[in-house]
Amino acid sequence: QVQLVESGGGLVQPGGSLRLSCAVSGFSLDEYSIGWFRQAPGKEREGVSCISSVDGSTKYGDSVKGRFTNTRDNAKNTVYLQMNNLKPEDTAVYYCAVDRTNWCDIVNPWGYEYWGQGTQVAVLS
Repeated sequence: QVQLVESGGGLVQPGGSLRLSCAVSGFSLDEYSIGWFRQAPGKEREGVSCISSVDGSTKYGDSVKGRFTNTRDNAKNTVYLQMNNLKPEDTAVYYCAVDRTNWCDIVNPWGYEYWGQGTQVAVLS
């Protein structure tokens, strides 16, 4: 049974950092890619990042490039999203999801089949 559990969200000041975790079960991280998405109230879901199962390469949305880093620990079956220099516009619920196509497309996320429950990130304004 595929499961994803996010954790690590919280309330931070602008310029602060958080590290989100996505613990997965039911498969291994060298089988499927993992994407991170976020959704703020009243806004559409936005692709944040993806880490490929094939070679560990990463993709980032333009709004987070240079500030967020996506890594994985295959031994722990966990993916991490390190978020630095957080801004109020980063406030959202963050979700991780399984990409069984391994295309790692964060613009058109139709290939993501399983989603976690989300973790709230709030950056003070």
